[in-house]
Amino acid sequence: MYHRFDAVIVGAGGAGLMAAAQIADNANVAVISKLYPSRSHTGAAQGGIAAALGNQEEDNWVWHMFDTVKGGDYLVDQDAAEVLAREAIDAVYDLEHMGLPFNRTEDGRIDQRRFGGHTRNFGEAAVRRSCYAADRTGHMILQTLYQQGIKHQVSFFNEVMMLDLLLTDDYVCTGVVGMDILTGEIHVFHAKAVLLATGGFGKVFKVTSNALTLTGDGCAIAFRRGLPLEDMECYQFHPTGIYKLGILLSEACRGEGGILRNDLGERFMERYSPTLLDLAPRDIVSRSIYLEIQEGRGIGGKDYIHLDLTHLPPETVETKLPDIADFVRTYMGLDPVKDLIPIQPTAHYGMGGIPTDVEGRVIVDEHKTVLPGLYAAGECACVSVHGANRLGTNSLVDLVVFGRRAGRHMLQFVRENDIQPMPQEPDFRARAEVARFLENDGHENAADIRVELQEAMMSKAGMFRNGDDLMELEGIIEDLRNRFSHVGVRDKGKTFNMDLVETIETGFLLDIAQAIAVSALAREESRGAHVRDDFPERDDVNWLKHTLAYRTSGGLQLRYKPVALGRFEPKERKY
Repeated sequence: MYHRFDAVIVGAGGAGLMAAAQIADNANVAVISKLYPSRSHTGAAQGGIAAALGNQEEDNWVWHMFDTVKGGDYLVDQDAAEVLAREAIDAVYDLEHMGLPFNRTEDGRIDQRRFGGHTRNFGEAAVRRSCYAADRTGHMILQTLYQQGIKHQVSFFNEVMMLDLLLTDDYVCTGVVGMDILTGEIHVFHAKAVLLATGGFGKVFKVTSNALTLTGDGCAIAFRRGLPLEDMECYQFHPTGIYKLGILLSEACRGEGGILRNDLGERFMERYSPTLLDLAPRDIVSRSIYLEIQEGRGIGGKDYIHLDLTHLPPETVETKLPDIADFVRTYMGLDPVKDLIPIQPTAHYGMGGIPTDVEGRVIVDEHKTVLPGLYAAGECACVSVHGANRLGTNSLVDLVVFGRRAGRHMLQFVRENDIQPMPQEPDFRARAEVARFLENDGHENAADIRVELQEAMMSKAGMFRNGDDLMELEGIIEDLRNRFSHVGVRDKGKTFNMDLVETIETGFLLDIAQAIAVSALAREESRGAHVRDDFPERDDVNWLKHTLAYRTSGGLQLRYKPVALGRFEPKERKY
């Protein structure tokens, strides 16, 4: 089936819907989503959205910019960080005017709370910068923006899975190809401009806060089409996932006063971050938990520690952290008002992704060459405002700031340019891939390959890495890729063939894993969330640069581009 639009957005999370809101009344726009839009993973973000409103205490966007750059261990592009911090304020008010129900102060302003790594006066003390709607902030952003899409008559194609990106021979984007999961029908979307807002890839790891659908689709498809992936080695582990399950317990718990305790009952963050304590950046807190466990102070000698909310007023837990309280009661059978909560770090967020400029335009090399008509925003993109470690609440502001900028630039682009012709047989590659899986009666099962991949990634490319493990991991991934060529699906039907969908997703995960492993082996330093036991120090002389990974016929090729520095010179991170 053929469709023609001015602009096509792939992904109905915060970035995609924010972009659609900029275009809808002025051009013909479609949003394609693998899920029903309100199930997009933006809805899982709990704690808040950062903006230096100064509603509770003095704040300044320059302080926010500094915290972002320092939190990312100086791998952040400072021009992008300035855009993020400056425009966060206006973007939050945009959401408020759209109807987002933020918590309020007594005098009616947007309420704000503390979050990890956010400080006043360049690190002096923690600051209240996180604007929130209880612990459902992402959910409220998603609902608000989806309602805007309905209001402005955006064309939604729900439960359509992207399979291919359409590029001309001279690298101009002309559309995408997708598959309707309900019917198995292939759809071609012809457009002047395309935005990839397909989210993250946390399902490459065994224990993760990410939903089942976060398999890196947009990143993997761009990668296959010859585009680079940037800084894929930088993957964040959130400190507080529910023990063994990985379900996220928001940093808002610690923002409201929660404390991390070891087997001795100690507030152990006093040893690692004497100024910010439990609200240090996530990479530091996660490593501190690991070190406590490694040194025998995990609870009962096991591989978890406790999150303590028992000293907080019960009304704080019930009114400001209601979803978290419900998660703990439902999944653990504990009462967070009275009981200590077992937690461990969980794979959470990719700082890397498809390289873009501050307008959301995809760039294809170290010279910042733009690919006309193609944009990316959200977790699948790397602008780079997160560097080697994202600060909490900067993900939602990234979505709305750069989703908004990408949408506005797309509107300008579609007004100024004619639609380009598509390649002949634009759906050929997508149909061939689907046919290969349906017609192959191979002896390998994609589910088995996915499990083995997730376990290998967790053990050899998780929070702590070394060269030997990463070289071994490369071999494991190559073996799994060879086995994947012999995969067939047992379900040969067309209606809601989830066997087929999950097999395609496994192929995406293998591509993502390879980019992570190769990039991580090459980066011989420790920076932010990328920690090498064999190279424990940060090395600005050799590694203050972004990795660009390209897929080639001979494997992977790595190239590099400089970090955009600015007003903040790289320094040792101390909190």
